Amino acid sequence: MALFNTDSTDRLYRAILTLRTPEECKCFFEDLCTIRELLDMAQRFEAASLLDQKQSYQNIAHSVKISTATIGRVSKCLNYGAGGYRLALDRLQEEDKKNESDQS
Repeated sequence: MALFNTDSTDRLYRAILTLRTPEECKCFFEDLCTIRELLDMAQRFEAASLLDQKQSYQNIAHSVKISTATIGRVSKCLNYGAGGYRLALDRLQEEDKKNESDQS
């Protein structure tokens, strides 16, 4: 993983952490990524979310419009990767629960 541990990637991660709102993130990622790159990342994260909900590969492939090979790679990362998907999914779930209780 040395490829991902460079001064440039560290600076990018730090820049992302300075963003404060979803709108700021949207603007930053629209500038940083091609439309295809952004859509691909969104699809992979959606696949991770559906895998976490125990959806089948076929259901995910149909609903998210990605290959089962990509779903397999996402599944491998979700289960055996660095923990990024798990951390983000858990935090989103916590945020959703908090928002639901705030509305009650």
